[in-house]
Amino acid sequence: MNITGMMHVNINCSDYERSREFYEFLGFKVLWEVPTRNTPEVAAAVGMPPYEVRGALLQLVGSPATPLIDLLEWKEPRDNEAPYPHLYHLGIARIALLTSNMEADVQALKARGVEFLSEPVLLSPPDAPPARFVCFKDPDGTVLELVAMNPPKP
Repeated sequence: MNITGMMHVNINCSDYERSREFYEFLGFKVLWEVPTRNTPEVAAAVGMPPYEVRGALLQLVGSPATPLIDLLEWKEPRDNEAPYPHLYHLGIARIALLTSNMEADVQALKARGVEFLSEPVLLSPPDAPPARFVCFKDPDGTVLELVAMNPPKP
């Protein structure tokens, strides 16, 4: 294999404008708006019939090496089901984001009414540095995680 990194993670949403604003609040910016319709070849390459979509590739500001978010609102076809009921389902469960200030980020998200699964917890692996993490949901219920590596001692 010759894999050299990750390109992007796709997050589907029910309202592109609302979700884009949320991810911009997290520190991402629009890098490229995706075409509303694409060629039959592109649709077939992603296993879809001809489609209509609204979305963009988002890049974390100041971190060009970080994988992009491919944020898409499918207009046609469309599925309005919630992403998943729990984190132990098959497939991708959550996306972890590094933070340099867990407390400030948690407070900013709570001030926006963001739903958290718990308060931040400390993880102390035996052969690795400690970390604090907390999981929260985006506007459609996709679970995201904040991680602070080597957090200060309380």
